[in-house]
Amino acid sequence: MLVINNQNYICSLDYAVSLIKGKWKAVIICHLNDQSYRFLELQRKLPGISEKVLTEKLRELENDGLVERVSYPEIPPRVEYRLTPLGLSLFKVLDALQIWGEDYIAQTKKLHKHTNQER
Repeated sequence: MLVINNQNYICSLDYAVSLIKGKWKAVIICHLNDQSYRFLELQRKLPGISEKVLTEKLRELENDGLVERVSYPEIPPRVEYRLTPLGLSLFKVLDALQIWGEDYIAQTKKLHKHTNQER
């Protein structure tokens, strides 16, 4: 058993998955992998996400040390979001998972197509 911030986790994998659980966090990390984005730029890349949810998820990722919020002292103010080194290391894992997911989808489509032809 692993206890972090008064939460119980079965193991470090359980904890790691908790950092990206939900619909949006992994997708946000994947979009921030190659460059930083302003809030509205990032929101445009994520169709269906509300301003409230994006704000909430970015704050959570920032609190977990995966995303950095960078404020520039300009008029009008400019804020950008980018991955931290920890976030970049997590992106590599998520990228491998995405590749696996693409392979899995392709394989199961073939399996389902073959199974449906036998009926």
